[in-house]
Amino acid sequence: MTAGAHRVHHLTHPLIQHKLTLMREKERSTYGFRTLMNEIAMLMAYEVTRDMTTTLIEIETPLEKMMSPVIEGRKTVFVSILRAGNGFLDGMLSVVPGARIGHVGLYRDPKTLGAIEYYFKMPHGMHERDAIVLDPMLATGNSAIAAVDRLKETGPKSIRFLCLLAAPEGLKRFGDAHPDVPVYTAAVDRALDDHGYIVPGLGDAGDRLFGTK
Repeated sequence: MTAGAHRVHHLTHPLIQHKLTLMREKERSTYGFRTLMNEIAMLMAYEVTRDMTTTLIEIETPLEKMMSPVIEGRKTVFVSILRAGNGFLDGMLSVVPGARIGHVGLYRDPKTLGAIEYYFKMPHGMHERDAIVLDPMLATGNSAIAAVDRLKETGPKSIRFLCLLAAPEGLKRFGDAHPDVPVYTAAVDRALDDHGYIVPGLGDAGDRLFGTK
């Protein structure tokens, strides 16, 4: 078992698995890949927000007044690791439209595979907010670790990490660095190749989302 494995939530819902299979297909078009990413993000949003706290508010039904639960969407922050994390945003926001959005800009050094930051912007008052970090791939773990390192400097109430695919190597490194941050993923694939890509994987998520090479 990898370090921090008790914090890994494998999202096995059949609809999530079905859409992930379609996304993996080599011949899937950019439009098709992007559409599936939006759909799978909505489904994963239900799972990653399952234990969100609710508060009671008074409403009036057509028959009478009552106290009923609502989530505090404005206290939730979706933190997108640029650029591929943006592929998750529309689907997540369709489920939690009141959420705020933060961005972490990172790119991977092709030689060292280390993460280099070029942008960081979060909403104010992070100490009152629950953060959900979005990145389709948890491969080496370097970008995820760097993003959460910076995010923790803002002092959010809680942090979760959401990805489509994870590699065992990345899960171990991330778990060692941030054992307090749970990971939600649709699949744990076999390994990383010599270039740091997840195999069998689905290729470069950013390139497939945006039609770049």
